[in-house]
Amino acid sequence: MKALLVLLPICLLMACSEAPPSPEAPVHRASLERPSPAVSPDDSLFAAYWYRGEAELTSYTLEQARYGEIHPGKAVLIFVTEDFSRTKQVKLDRPEQAGDDRVKVLKLNLTKTFNTGIYPYSMMTSVFTPVYAREAPHTLKVTTTSQEWCGHTFTQFNLRDGAYRVELRSYFESEGDQDLTLERVWLEDEIWTRIRLNPDALPTGDVRIIPGTMYQRLAHRPLAVTTARATLTTLETGERAYTLTYPDDDRTLTIRFEPAFPYAITGWEETYRSGFGDRARRLTTRATRDRSMMLAYWQHNRRADEALRAELNLD
Repeated sequence: MKALLVLLPICLLMACSEAPPSPEAPVHRASLERPSPAVSPDDSLFAAYWYRGEAELTSYTLEQARYGEIHPGKAVLIFVTEDFSRTKQVKLDRPEQAGDDRVKVLKLNLTKTFNTGIYPYSMMTSVFTPVYAREAPHTLKVTTTSQEWCGHTFTQFNLRDGAYRVELRSYFESEGDQDLTLERVWLEDEIWTRIRLNPDALPTGDVRIIPGTMYQRLAHRPLAVTTARATLTTLETGERAYTLTYPDDDRTLTIRFEPAFPYAITGWEETYRSGFGDRARRLTTRATRDRSMMLAYWQHNRRADEALRAELNLD
C-alpha cells in the first residue's frame, strides 16, 4: 500500500520564515486584481507540493445546520492541480496538444454528506482557479450539485466575455431552470482555493461578492451579487482566519488555516438562520479537521483500496 503522507510534518518542514501579518493591519477596499501567489508556482517549494502527481485529501467532522437543527456528517476537501481548457472549461485530455488554450488550475472538490431524519444529503462544489495569475487572474468555473430524496439541483458558473454565465437547474417550481449573467466579482466559493495559493492576496474591507453556492442551495436564496465585510486575522492558536460577514443575510463564514505554506485548511464555521417557519433559528455549521493524506486517489479504485477510507476516518 502506498505510504500515506500526513500534512502536519510537511507543513512544519515547509514553514515560511516570514511572520504572518498582524490582525491590526489596515483594512483596504477589495480589488479585483489577483496578485501572484506568495510562493511562486515556479518555485521549487510550490512545485514539490502541488506538482507531485497527487491530490491532497482532508476529512472533516461536520456539524451541519439544516431545518433548525444540527446534523452530524462528514466533509472532505480534495485539492489537486490539473491542466484545464481556457475555452471549453473542462479538464484537458491531451494538454500537450492544447497550446495557449492550456491553463494550470488548482481544483477544489468540496463534499458534504449528512442525514436529515430518514433521508440523506450529498452535496459537492468544484472550483477551478488558475494558478498563474498573470495568465488568468479570475476563477474560471464553479459547479455545485445537491442530491436528497426530494430531488437534485445543479448550478454552474462559467467566466465568459468578462462576466459569469450561470445555469441553475432545480426541481423546485419557484426556481425552475434559470440562465443568468452576473458581474465578474469575487466568488465566495473561490476563497478556499485563494487561501491555498496566497492568503495575503485575499480581499479585505467591503467586498462585492457572490455568496457560496452551497449556502444559496440550502437557504434558497437568489443568485446575486451582494456586499460582505472581509477580515484576515491571526488567532491565539496561531492559525489564521478569513471571515466574511454578510449584513443583509445576517450570516458569517470563517475559514481557519495554517499560517505557513501550504496553508492547509483546519476548519470552518458558518452561522446563519436555518430552518423555515417555527423551526427557524440561528445556528452554526462547523467542520473540524480530522485526517489528511497525499494520494493519487484515482489509481486506488479496487475493493482492497477501501481500507484507505478508514485511514481518512470516512467509514
